[in-house]
Amino acid sequence: MSNQSPIPVLVNGACGKMGREVIKAVSQAEDMTLIGAVERNPEYIGQDIGEIIGCGPLEIPVLNDLQANLVLATQEKVQGVMVDFTHPDSVYDNVRSAIAYGVRPVVGTTGLSPEQIKDLADFAEKASTGCLIIPNFSIGMVLLQQAAVQASKYFDHVEIIELHHNQKADAPSGTAIQTAQLLAELGKTFNPAIVKETEKLTGARGSVADEGIRIHSIRLPGLIAHQEVIFGAPGQIYTLRHDTSDRSCYMPGVLLAIRKVTQLKSLVYGLEKIL
Repeated sequence: MSNQSPIPVLVNGACGKMGREVIKAVSQAEDMTLIGAVERNPEYIGQDIGEIIGCGPLEIPVLNDLQANLVLATQEKVQGVMVDFTHPDSVYDNVRSAIAYGVRPVVGTTGLSPEQIKDLADFAEKASTGCLIIPNFSIGMVLLQQAAVQASKYFDHVEIIELHHNQKADAPSGTAIQTAQLLAELGKTFNPAIVKETEKLTGARGSVADEGIRIHSIRLPGLIAHQEVIFGAPGQIYTLRHDTSDRSCYMPGVLLAIRKVTQLKSLVYGLEKIL
């Protein structure tokens, strides 16, 4: 461990599936210190977050007051970080509040619109405060996206299928949208029409992202997070797939983002930008 003060971290959405993993990872990181756990579920308010997640007392009570935790973060010796795994309905306000207090957000919640991301980017730049919005913290997903970009140079037809647990609120996933954006940045239009298609049921062919890229969303219990990018050409199919079997796979990316965001003075979107 270095002689520098540990990074103060508060976790918003602390009792959710991802929030619990983040609490464990941060509490075990030598260069970080957990200073707050925010959760809106009244079942957990006032309890020790360490006891809730099963790793022993951490002497951090769960609160439902984000503002109070942000104020606490401003009183630390070094600038604090807020990790947000909450809900698409609240994430925009959460991030704006953190930036306003000078607390650097690391955002894993998806569902922000392009307009909201641009507004947050402008706000972060004016405040000279780092902010990371990461649709997917898995290194494997970054590698899949890079492979998809390379493959898209040689295929004209591509569709994306994303599969998640049935408690995910937004569709398509932020990862699928980001994957489509990366492919669209090549300036190439995919899936040229061969026939005039008719959907007998609305949405049967999925949603259409930029440059004709189609995205299909599946929500089922038993799934965690999975994505396929399927390329097609006469006589061949090329499939890239990433499967998540345990949420611990995201934690190296989360810890990296916490460390990197302390060096930023503006908003950065995507894990691949900080690797």
